[in-house]
Amino acid sequence: MARLSQITGRSGEEVMAALGEVAPDFARYIFEFGYGDVYSRPGLDLRTRMLATVAGLVALGHAERELTVHIGSALNVGATREEVVEVIMQMALYAGFPAALDALLIAKKVFAARDAAPPAAPPPAAPPAP
Repeated sequence: MARLSQITGRSGEEVMAALGEVAPDFARYIFEFGYGDVYSRPGLDLRTRMLATVAGLVALGHAERELTVHIGSALNVGATREEVVEVIMQMALYAGFPAALDALLIAKKVFAARDAAPPAAPPPAAPPAP
């Protein structure tokens, strides 16, 4: 749960709770595999992992809700707005200009929402590695 909060803030917990009402096993799979195993692996820092996630979601071209959450998550773990925009623009070469355009408009909404929101308390730090 600490990794989920570190990456997504409250939005991840809200998604997990909503899924828990209809498909608790699916919520557990996302939590345990996605955040417990994949996002916790060594080899890439969270910033790099989240930028890769943004790129993958742009390439899908049909994951607006997830792209919104993960653009915010990339910012939460240290990616800059400029890096997010550059990753999205890079995807125009591989996913097409319509997918990149849609993603840039989603990023614009995420950035605007952050500008309008009062500063939040930082998420709890991840527990120290064993």
